[in-house]
Amino acid sequence: MNVREQLTDTLYGLGWATVKKLPEPAAARLGRTIADLAWKRRGPGVRRLEANYARVVPDATPERLAELSRAGMRSYLRYWMESFRLPVWSAERIRDGVDPKGVHHLTDALAAGRGVVLALPHMANWDLAGAWVTTHLGIPFTTVAERLRPESLYDRFVAYREGLGMEVLPHNGGAAFGRLARRLREGGLVCLVADRDLSASGVEVSFFGEAARMPAGPALLAQQTGALLLPVTLWYDDTPVMRGRVHPPVEVPESGTRAEKTSVMTQALADAFASGIADHPEDWHMLQRLWLADLEPRPAGTGNTASDAAGDAAGDAAGDGERP
Repeated sequence: MNVREQLTDTLYGLGWATVKKLPEPAAARLGRTIADLAWKRRGPGVRRLEANYARVVPDATPERLAELSRAGMRSYLRYWMESFRLPVWSAERIRDGVDPKGVHHLTDALAAGRGVVLALPHMANWDLAGAWVTTHLGIPFTTVAERLRPESLYDRFVAYREGLGMEVLPHNGGAAFGRLARRLREGGLVCLVADRDLSASGVEVSFFGEAARMPAGPALLAQQTGALLLPVTLWYDDTPVMRGRVHPPVEVPESGTRAEKTSVMTQALADAFASGIADHPEDWHMLQRLWLADLEPRPAGTGNTASDAAGDAAGDAAGDGERP
């Protein structure tokens, strides 16, 4: 572990140890303060966030984009403050902290014995949404986590999410896919963050009018297991409650090759994500390059690091910023 990775691991450890002890209003103020400081520094993560918002709100003035990026950083830090505090939230606080619509799409399918894949973009706080599913609905689920550096921090995130009732698999290709498929065939629930491809096998989609790549996994799992594929979008408002919507199912096309079906289904996911992001752009925490026109080739073996994850939120000018 190098010095930067050790520092990052220490900072996250302090966050979980300290922020969870703060009164909730104090934690919220701290998050806003950090967000505003990071936004004023205009590091690479903030600049990338603003450039991404320019795709989402193409007619926005520079002043409007600046407002959006400031609100986006506040939303991003709200995610972190909530995440640091989630392990000490009561079941009642978790229940009252989420107000989703369309949940019947999920519960009806599971009650009928059918597996369900929930696919989400990087909006608001998917960890809180997951805790609401496990705590309030009493439904366990399986997800995957990209391995981060340092390994000790990856272990922290796995332990944190397992403590919220999630089964967490490492993002290691075929082995993870096979286990997810088994859970779905057993009538279980799988939740996947699916608006940014982390492999070389992503599906090209049109996203806000430009080419991007998104993971094929959700569509392939639905095809191979008969599971229902449901897009989900999340957002904050001016209350302590996070809002959400479970969108209508993405159906498997009746004809076409597997690749053609996967392309159609992934585009439908992208369209559902875009509808939610367009309504609440400030709650889309995409501090990384996403569109193909912005991507640069990376050396083989380059992965996500936890120090990148801290990004501007931790006041570090290096790294794009990656939410685990």
